[in-house]
Amino acid sequence: MARIPLRYAFHIMQTQRLYVDPHQPDPAAIAVAAAAITGGQLVAFPTETVYGLGANALDPAAVERIFTAKQRPGTDPLIVHLATASHLDRVVQEIPAVVQGLAERFWPGPLTIVLHRGQGVAPNVSAGRSTVAVRVPAHPVAHALLVACNLPIAAPSANLFSRISPTTAQHVLDDLDGRIAVVLDGGPTTIGLESTVVDLTQASPVLLRPGGVPAELLFDLLPDLHVPAAPVIAAEGEAAAAPGTLLKHYAPRAAVVVLRGNAVAARALAQAILDLLHHAGKRVGLLVPDEEFPLYAELHTEVVGMGPSADLLAVARYLFARLRELDSSGVDVILAREVAAGGLGTAIRDRLFRAAEGKILDVDAPTDLAGWLARLLLDNSTPR
Repeated sequence: MARIPLRYAFHIMQTQRLYVDPHQPDPAAIAVAAAAITGGQLVAFPTETVYGLGANALDPAAVERIFTAKQRPGTDPLIVHLATASHLDRVVQEIPAVVQGLAERFWPGPLTIVLHRGQGVAPNVSAGRSTVAVRVPAHPVAHALLVACNLPIAAPSANLFSRISPTTAQHVLDDLDGRIAVVLDGGPTTIGLESTVVDLTQASPVLLRPGGVPAELLFDLLPDLHVPAAPVIAAEGEAAAAPGTLLKHYAPRAAVVVLRGNAVAARALAQAILDLLHHAGKRVGLLVPDEEFPLYAELHTEVVGMGPSADLLAVARYLFARLRELDSSGVDVILAREVAAGGLGTAIRDRLFRAAEGKILDVDAPTDLAGWLARLLLDNSTPR
């Protein structure tokens, strides 16, 4: 059995699961969770995006426990959550004028802003960088916890590092049971994808991660916002400017391949891939838009619908849950259809791109499929 590196050594504990009404959370349960936070322990809680794993953002030892529980490298920074925008001055050095307009329009909500870090914030929150990512979550449970603690809470997603983000308390427990003190179970999250991250510390604002607030909605207040044409990829081993920017992220144990292009051509390519992989003794699952589901009805394999492609809110909300469903079925490879860009589609494409570590097949472009799949299986040869 492989030894856990010293940084990731942790004490097995009893994780307490507390059920709370997502709209009117029980003050007694919130008080238990708040006491855990103020005592330096870890609490998983729902936000409108995904479940977060929280610790006191002012306590370096508590923050370090997040990295230990998640087995997360210290180069991947965390987001600091606040109860209200009026608490910004607790965690940042200066507040640019544009922040007021962004806060009025998008907070509470799934927008994260990168600013210059205040002295009180634990440096390991920001991977040692001079900046800090902050947001005000909209979920009543998250808000109640922040108010009860009266502390800024550093919180990445409540899952093992690089794995699929959790959108239910059970997802949290599947990854972190015994590693954290408390899970506040407020039911499924409503958005299902992480927040949008915008860096305001550069000469012009930069979109570092697409998310719950589509970039198109930001241009009124940030007309010079730079939106990269391709996903931002942080160099491995270097301190990232924002979380969720490594090439591999949101990934199941199974290898993921994204199929881009025409639905009928994608169906034909999927058949060819299935034939080759089945011959190699590998199981395949498919994640496809609901309207394409009939195309795959005759395939003898696991097929899961991601929701109708015209309803990106639904696709976003259930994307991670559907990936977990396929992964838990024991498949070796997941073929996922790509959605159109724009709006939430850009964030969905980003998550699938990283789940697949950039492995995208254009269904209309010729390729040495057998050789490509052989390399795919070699790269993903870790036993399940």
